Parts: sequence; C-alpha cells; structure tokens
Amino acid sequence: MTTEERTGLRRFLSRLTATDSELDAEELQRDSAKCGAVPAGECRRGQVVSVSGRLRTVAYTPRTNLPTLEADLYDGSDVVTLVFLGRRSIAGIEPGRQLTARGRIAIRDDRKVIYNPYYELEAPR
Repeated sequence: MTTEERTGLRRFLSRLTATDSELDAEELQRDSAKCGAVPAGECRRGQVVSVSGRLRTVAYTPRTNLPTLEADLYDGSDVVTLVFLGRRSIAGIEPGRQLTARGRIAIRDDRKVIYNPYYELEAPR
C-alpha cells in the first residue's frame, strides 16, 4: 500500500468516526480559507482582519444609554463576537446565516470582538 493510499484511507476512516459538529467545523474552515479570510483562532488583539463563517447566536442587549446587537460568528476554529452599537436589529443578521465580516479585533471579557464591522451576507444555502 502506498503512502497516498494510506493517507486516503486514514482520511476516509476519520470522516466515518467524526461527529457532525467536527465535520461542520471542517467544512466551515475550508469555506473560510477559500474566501481568503483569517481563521478566528489565529486573530490577535489590534489586528485588522476579515473573518468568514456562520452566525451561531444573535442577541439584542438593551443598555441604559446605547442598545447593541451582538452576533457570534463561528468559522470552525473559534468564535468572534460582532457588536453592532446603536442597533436593535439588522435585516439578514440571524442565526445560521453565512457572512464575512471585516474590522479590528478587540478583546472583551476574554472574548474576541469586532465593533461595528463591515459585513457581507452570503446567499442562503
């Protein structure tokens, strides 16, 4: 058996034994790499990045003086929270939606955050 055949067999067996969430994470990482985005797991504070993935949660957070809409973007490697200041809702920003967001990474409560990112929604699949 050649090395290439062993690698193919190993890949096949790992896909058979992988959970749905692991397969989903692999697919998201491939899609993210295709569009040239930086993996969320490699993003550092202060870095201007483009991240691509799927929105897991979207929550409106009423604040005393400034409402915010927060959305967790998962790309298969890590989560980046997108914070839209002064917004109660945004058409198309909903759980399960694919998008690419661009902005500067900040750290809040040990979480990666992008405030008021530029974003592009991808067509629903």
